[in-house]
Amino acid sequence: MPRTIWSGAISFGLVTVPINVQSATENHSIQFHQYHLEDMGRVRYRKVCELEDREVAQSEIGKGYELSKTQVIPISDDDLRNLPLPTAKAIEIEAFVPLDSVDPIRIGEGYYLQPDGQVAAKPYKLLVQALGRSSKVAVAKYAWSGRERLGLLRVRDDVIVLHPMRWPDEIRDPTELLPPPVDVTEEEVEGALALMDTMTVDELVGDEFQDRYTEAVAQIIEAKRQHIAPPQMPEPAEEPGQLVDLMAALNASVAKAKASRGEGGDADVHEMPPPKKTAKKRPAKKTAAKKAAPRKPRRSA
Repeated sequence: MPRTIWSGAISFGLVTVPINVQSATENHSIQFHQYHLEDMGRVRYRKVCELEDREVAQSEIGKGYELSKTQVIPISDDDLRNLPLPTAKAIEIEAFVPLDSVDPIRIGEGYYLQPDGQVAAKPYKLLVQALGRSSKVAVAKYAWSGRERLGLLRVRDDVIVLHPMRWPDEIRDPTELLPPPVDVTEEEVEGALALMDTMTVDELVGDEFQDRYTEAVAQIIEAKRQHIAPPQMPEPAEEPGQLVDLMAALNASVAKAKASRGEGGDADVHEMPPPKKTAKKRPAKKTAAKKAAPRKPRRSA
Protein backbone atom coordinates (compact mmCIF):
# COMPACT_ATOMS: atom_id res chain seq x y z
CA MET A 1 0.00 0.00 0.00
CA PRO A 2 1.45 3.43 -0.91
CA ARG A 3 2.59 5.61 1.96
CA THR A 4 0.71 8.73 3.03
CA ILE A 5 2.37 11.88 1.65
CA TRP A 6 0.30 14.43 3.57
CA SER A 7 -2.60 14.42 6.01
CA GLY A 8 -5.16 17.16 6.38
CA ALA A 9 -8.70 17.88 5.28
CA ILE A 10 -10.79 19.06 2.35
CA SER A 11 -12.67 22.23 3.29
CA PHE A 12 -15.94 22.58 1.34
CA GLY A 13 -17.80 25.57 2.76
CA LEU A 14 -18.55 24.54 6.35
CA VAL A 15 -18.05 20.86 5.50
CA THR A 16 -14.70 19.31 6.49
CA VAL A 17 -13.47 15.99 5.12
CA PRO A 18 -10.36 14.51 6.83
CA ILE A 19 -8.14 12.91 4.19
CA ASN A 20 -4.77 11.27 3.58
CA VAL A 21 -2.91 12.05 0.37
CA GLN A 22 -1.28 9.20 -1.58
CA SER A 23 0.42 9.13 -4.96
CA ALA A 24 -1.88 8.02 -7.78
CA THR A 25 0.92 6.94 -10.12
CA GLU A 26 3.82 4.48 -10.16
CA ASN A 27 7.13 4.67 -11.99
CA HIS A 28 7.96 1.40 -13.79
CA SER A 29 10.98 2.77 -15.67
CA ILE A 30 14.27 0.87 -15.39
CA GLN A 31 16.57 2.77 -13.06
CA PHE A 32 20.33 3.08 -13.57
CA HIS A 33 23.18 3.82 -11.17
CA GLN A 34 26.42 5.63 -11.96
CA TYR A 35 29.65 3.61 -12.02
CA HIS A 36 33.35 4.32 -12.45
CA LEU A 37 34.14 2.82 -15.86
CA GLU A 38 37.69 1.84 -14.93
CA ASP A 39 36.76 -0.56 -12.10
CA MET A 40 32.89 -0.43 -12.07
CA GLY A 41 32.89 0.99 -8.55
CA ARG A 42 29.62 2.66 -7.56
CA VAL A 43 29.65 6.47 -7.77
CA ARG A 44 27.55 8.12 -5.05
CA TYR A 45 26.62 11.62 -4.06
CA ARG A 46 27.51 12.59 -0.51
CA LYS A 47 26.36 15.57 1.53
CA VAL A 48 29.36 17.45 2.88
CA CYS A 49 29.45 20.45 5.24
CA GLU A 50 31.55 23.16 3.59
CA LEU A 51 32.82 24.55 6.91
CA GLU A 52 33.85 21.25 8.50
CA ASP A 53 34.70 19.48 5.22
CA ARG A 54 33.04 16.25 6.35
CA GLU A 55 30.03 14.17 5.37
CA VAL A 56 26.95 14.82 7.51
CA ALA A 57 23.99 12.54 8.23
CA GLN A 58 20.44 13.44 7.20
CA SER A 59 19.54 13.97 10.88
CA GLU A 60 22.08 16.82 10.98
CA ILE A 61 20.60 18.64 7.97
CA GLY A 62 17.94 21.34 8.14
CA LYS A 63 16.47 24.09 5.96
CA GLY A 64 17.55 27.72 5.92
CA TYR A 65 17.07 30.98 4.05
CA GLU A 66 20.26 32.80 3.08
CA LEU A 67 19.99 36.53 3.79
CA SER A 68 23.67 37.02 2.99
CA LYS A 69 26.85 34.96 2.75
CA THR A 70 27.30 35.28 6.51
CA GLN A 71 23.70 35.17 7.74
CA VAL A 72 21.30 32.22 7.35
CA ILE A 73 17.82 32.10 8.90
CA PRO A 74 17.00 28.50 9.97
CA ILE A 75 13.47 27.29 9.06
CA SER A 76 12.19 24.09 10.67
CA ASP A 77 9.47 21.73 9.48
CA ASP A 78 7.36 22.86 12.45
CA ASP A 79 7.64 26.46 11.22
CA LEU A 80 6.24 25.42 7.84
CA ARG A 81 3.51 23.26 9.39
CA ASN A 82 2.33 26.19 11.54
CA LEU A 83 2.15 28.81 8.81
CA PRO A 84 -0.60 31.41 9.43
CA LEU A 85 -2.55 30.13 6.41
CA PRO A 86 -5.75 28.06 6.36
CA THR A 87 -4.32 26.16 3.38
CA ALA A 88 -1.38 24.91 5.48
CA LYS A 89 -3.60 22.25 7.04
CA ALA A 90 -6.51 21.97 4.59
CA ILE A 91 -7.28 21.83 0.90
CA GLU A 92 -9.61 24.83 0.61
CA ILE A 93 -12.12 24.57 -2.27
CA GLU A 94 -12.48 28.02 -3.83
CA ALA A 95 -14.76 27.37 -6.83
CA PHE A 96 -16.28 24.83 -9.20
CA VAL A 97 -15.69 25.04 -12.96
CA PRO A 98 -16.21 22.92 -16.10
CA LEU A 99 -13.16 20.75 -16.75
CA ASP A 100 -12.80 22.01 -20.33
CA SER A 101 -12.35 25.55 -19.00
CA VAL A 102 -8.96 24.57 -17.50
CA ASP A 103 -5.98 24.56 -19.87
CA PRO A 104 -4.37 21.08 -19.59
CA ILE A 105 -0.89 22.67 -19.58
CA ARG A 106 -1.64 23.90 -16.06
CA ILE A 107 -2.54 20.42 -14.70
CA GLY A 108 0.08 18.24 -13.01
CA GLU A 109 0.26 14.58 -11.93
CA GLY A 110 -2.44 13.12 -9.71
CA TYR A 111 -2.74 12.23 -6.02
CA TYR A 112 -5.49 10.10 -4.48
CA LEU A 113 -7.31 11.63 -1.51
CA GLN A 114 -8.28 8.84 0.91
CA PRO A 115 -10.98 9.50 3.53
CA ASP A 116 -9.40 9.35 7.00
CA GLY A 117 -11.62 7.24 9.22
CA GLN A 118 -15.35 6.65 9.58
CA VAL A 119 -16.07 10.28 10.36
CA ALA A 120 -14.89 11.25 6.87
CA ALA A 121 -16.91 8.60 5.00
CA LYS A 122 -20.21 10.47 4.60
CA PRO A 123 -18.90 13.97 3.69
CA TYR A 124 -16.37 12.33 1.34
CA LYS A 125 -19.11 10.40 -0.48
CA LEU A 126 -21.25 13.54 -0.57
CA LEU A 127 -18.51 15.48 -2.36
CA VAL A 128 -17.89 12.56 -4.75
CA GLN A 129 -21.54 12.37 -5.76
CA ALA A 130 -21.92 16.15 -6.03
CA LEU A 131 -18.91 16.43 -8.32
CA GLY A 132 -20.11 13.52 -10.44
CA ARG A 133 -23.65 14.86 -10.82
CA SER A 134 -22.51 18.41 -11.61
CA SER A 135 -19.97 17.31 -14.26
CA LYS A 136 -17.65 19.94 -12.81
CA VAL A 137 -14.29 19.95 -11.06
CA ALA A 138 -13.30 21.82 -7.92
CA VAL A 139 -10.47 24.36 -7.84
CA ALA A 140 -8.78 24.56 -4.44
CA LYS A 141 -5.81 26.10 -2.66
CA TYR A 142 -3.35 24.18 -0.50
CA ALA A 143 0.18 24.65 0.86
CA TRP A 144 2.79 21.93 0.37
CA SER A 145 6.59 21.93 0.17
CA GLY A 146 7.08 25.54 1.13
CA ARG A 147 4.58 27.16 -1.24
CA GLU A 148 0.88 27.68 -1.79
CA ARG A 149 -0.60 26.03 -4.86
CA LEU A 150 -3.79 25.78 -6.82
CA GLY A 151 -5.26 22.31 -7.17
CA LEU A 152 -7.92 20.63 -9.28
CA LEU A 153 -10.18 18.04 -7.64
CA ARG A 154 -12.00 15.48 -9.79
CA VAL A 155 -13.52 12.03 -9.32
CA ARG A 156 -12.03 8.81 -10.71
CA ASP A 157 -13.76 5.52 -9.89
CA ASP A 158 -15.47 7.11 -6.84
CA VAL A 159 -12.14 8.36 -5.49
CA ILE A 160 -11.24 12.06 -5.34
CA VAL A 161 -8.05 12.92 -7.23
CA LEU A 162 -6.01 16.07 -6.60
CA HIS A 163 -4.00 17.51 -9.49
CA PRO A 164 -1.55 20.32 -8.68
CA MET A 165 -2.03 23.33 -10.97
CA ARG A 166 0.44 25.96 -12.09
CA TRP A 167 -0.32 29.61 -11.47
CA PRO A 168 -1.10 31.64 -14.62
CA ASP A 169 2.24 33.51 -14.45
CA GLU A 170 4.12 30.17 -14.51
CA ILE A 171 2.95 29.44 -18.07
CA ARG A 172 5.23 30.82 -20.77
CA ASP A 173 3.78 32.81 -23.65
CA PRO A 174 4.03 30.54 -26.74
CA THR A 175 3.56 33.28 -29.38
CA GLU A 176 7.32 33.52 -29.98
CA LEU A 177 7.26 29.88 -31.11
CA LEU A 178 4.68 30.40 -33.86
CA PRO A 179 5.77 29.46 -37.42
CA PRO A 180 6.01 32.08 -40.19
CA PRO A 181 2.68 33.05 -41.81
CA VAL A 182 1.50 30.38 -44.25
CA ASP A 183 -1.74 29.54 -46.08
CA VAL A 184 -3.50 26.20 -45.63
CA THR A 185 -6.18 25.23 -48.13
CA GLU A 186 -9.57 23.81 -47.19
CA GLU A 187 -8.67 20.62 -49.08
CA GLU A 188 -5.59 20.15 -46.89
CA VAL A 189 -7.64 20.67 -43.72
CA GLU A 190 -10.17 18.09 -44.93
CA GLY A 191 -7.31 15.71 -45.69
CA ALA A 192 -5.95 16.12 -42.16
CA LEU A 193 -9.44 15.49 -40.73
CA ALA A 194 -9.78 12.35 -42.85
CA LEU A 195 -6.44 11.10 -41.50
CA MET A 196 -7.61 11.84 -37.95
CA ASP A 197 -10.77 9.80 -38.60
CA THR A 198 -8.75 6.75 -39.65
CA MET A 199 -6.60 7.08 -36.50
CA THR A 200 -9.46 7.63 -34.03
CA VAL A 201 -9.93 4.99 -31.29
CA ASP A 202 -12.48 4.61 -28.51
CA GLU A 203 -9.94 4.05 -25.75
CA LEU A 204 -6.17 3.94 -25.26
CA VAL A 205 -5.62 0.17 -25.33
CA GLY A 206 -3.42 -1.97 -27.56
CA ASP A 207 0.25 -2.59 -28.33
CA GLU A 208 0.76 0.93 -29.66
CA PHE A 209 0.12 2.31 -26.17
CA GLN A 210 2.60 0.05 -24.38
CA ASP A 211 5.97 1.21 -23.01
CA ARG A 212 8.23 -0.24 -25.70
CA TYR A 213 11.26 1.76 -24.53
CA THR A 214 11.36 0.00 -21.15
CA GLU A 215 10.89 -3.38 -22.88
CA ALA A 216 13.76 -2.63 -25.26
CA VAL A 217 16.07 -1.61 -22.38
CA ALA A 218 15.17 -4.82 -20.54
CA GLN A 219 16.09 -6.85 -23.65
CA ILE A 220 19.49 -5.14 -23.85
CA ILE A 221 20.17 -5.84 -20.16
CA GLU A 222 19.21 -9.52 -20.56
CA ALA A 223 21.34 -9.88 -23.70
CA LYS A 224 24.37 -8.42 -21.94
CA ARG A 225 23.78 -10.69 -18.94
CA GLN A 226 23.86 -13.71 -21.26
CA HIS A 227 26.85 -12.27 -23.19
CA ILE A 228 24.98 -12.33 -26.50
CA ALA A 229 24.45 -9.63 -29.11
CA PRO A 230 21.67 -7.24 -28.14
CA PRO A 231 18.66 -6.94 -30.49
CA GLN A 232 19.09 -4.50 -33.35
CA MET A 233 16.67 -1.78 -34.33
CA PRO A 234 14.72 -2.81 -37.46
CA GLU A 235 15.45 -0.84 -40.59
CA PRO A 236 12.69 1.61 -41.53
CA ALA A 237 10.55 0.43 -44.43
CA GLU A 238 10.78 3.83 -46.09
CA GLU A 239 13.48 6.44 -45.88
CA PRO A 240 12.03 9.73 -44.64
CA GLY A 241 12.26 12.32 -47.37
CA GLN A 242 11.50 15.96 -47.81
CA LEU A 243 7.79 16.79 -47.86
CA VAL A 244 7.02 17.98 -51.39
CA ASP A 245 3.25 17.65 -51.73
CA LEU A 246 1.17 17.92 -48.55
CA MET A 247 -1.99 16.45 -50.11
CA ALA A 248 -0.05 13.49 -51.50
CA ALA A 249 1.43 12.87 -48.04
CA LEU A 250 -2.03 13.02 -46.44
CA ASN A 251 -3.48 10.59 -48.99
CA ALA A 252 -0.58 8.20 -48.47
CA SER A 253 -0.97 8.45 -44.68
CA VAL A 254 -4.69 7.66 -44.87
CA ALA A 255 -3.98 4.65 -47.10
CA LYS A 256 -1.31 3.40 -44.70
CA ALA A 257 -3.59 3.84 -41.67
CA LYS A 258 -6.42 1.96 -43.39
CA ALA A 259 -4.09 -0.83 -44.45
CA SER A 260 -2.83 -1.26 -40.88
CA ARG A 261 -6.44 -1.69 -39.75
CA GLY A 262 -7.27 -4.09 -42.55
CA GLU A 263 -9.60 -1.65 -44.25
CA GLY A 264 -9.94 -1.34 -48.01
CA GLY A 265 -11.59 1.18 -50.25
CA ASP A 266 -10.50 4.41 -51.80
CA ALA A 267 -7.91 6.10 -49.65
CA ASP A 268 -7.93 9.49 -51.41
CA VAL A 269 -9.21 12.28 -49.21
CA HIS A 270 -9.54 14.75 -52.09
CA GLU A 271 -8.85 14.84 -55.78
CA MET A 272 -5.40 16.26 -56.45
CA PRO A 273 -5.43 19.58 -58.30
CA PRO A 274 -4.25 19.36 -61.94
CA PRO A 275 -0.67 20.44 -62.64
CA LYS A 276 -1.86 23.22 -64.95
CA LYS A 277 -3.42 25.13 -62.07
CA THR A 278 -0.12 25.17 -60.21
CA ALA A 279 1.77 26.11 -63.39
CA LYS A 280 -0.42 29.19 -63.93
CA LYS A 281 0.47 30.58 -60.51
CA ARG A 282 4.23 30.44 -61.04
CA PRO A 283 4.48 33.08 -63.82
CA ALA A 284 2.40 35.45 -61.68
CA LYS A 285 4.92 35.19 -58.85
CA LYS A 286 7.83 35.79 -61.23
CA THR A 287 6.12 38.81 -62.75
CA ALA A 288 5.45 40.21 -59.31
CA ALA A 289 9.11 39.75 -58.45
CA LYS A 290 10.17 41.62 -61.60
CA LYS A 291 7.86 44.52 -60.80
CA ALA A 292 9.22 44.76 -57.28
CA ALA A 293 12.87 44.80 -58.44
CA PRO A 294 13.05 48.47 -59.59
CA ARG A 295 11.73 49.71 -56.24
CA LYS A 296 14.94 48.78 -54.40
CA PRO A 297 17.00 51.69 -55.87
CA ARG A 298 14.26 54.13 -54.90
CA ARG A 299 14.32 53.03 -51.24
CA SER A 300 18.11 53.27 -51.07
CA ALA A 301 18.20 56.66 -52.79
